[in-house]
Amino acid sequence: MEDSHQEKQETEATQELNPSEELLSKEGESSQEELLSQEEKWVAEVAELKEKYLRLYSDFENFRKRTAKERIDLIKSASEEVLKELIPVVDDFERAFKAAEQEVDAQKIREGNQLIFHKLIKILESQGLKSMENLIGNPFNPDTQEAITQIPAPSEEMKGSVIDVVEKGYMLGDKVVRFAKVVTGA
Repeated sequence: MEDSHQEKQETEATQELNPSEELLSKEGESSQEELLSQEEKWVAEVAELKEKYLRLYSDFENFRKRTAKERIDLIKSASEEVLKELIPVVDDFERAFKAAEQEVDAQKIREGNQLIFHKLIKILESQGLKSMENLIGNPFNPDTQEAITQIPAPSEEMKGSVIDVVEKGYMLGDKVVRFAKVVTGA
């Protein structure tokens, strides 16, 4: 009996402490709930950001593939336009070859060839291709010219200048398509 009485007193003592402990435990539970709800918010936010990231990455990959395909198509179609313009020149050459078989006057053959040549040059110029002109006597420019050899300069002012052009150079806009092969004076 004494044991049960002592247990009863301990229970009462703990019950007296319980209201404050109960308050603390309620505060602890509410702070745990706040932590859990905050953690759930973070998990949801992370999931949302991952989804946004994956969509953005997917959109970027699609954009990259599409622009690469468009660039390839543009290059193909750009060369297609130039080739379409060159076909009549090929036709002219074929007609000139047939006419040259029967023609005995070499002057007429040369004139026909020059007409075809000028037609070809006009087509290339319409596409932006320009030949490098008037290089002889000008200073050597390594940005547009390639020196294939040097010879003694005929005069002092020709040293370091272009003496002869072996092969014409061409530019497309401001870009060198083919460097001019020149002989420079030493």
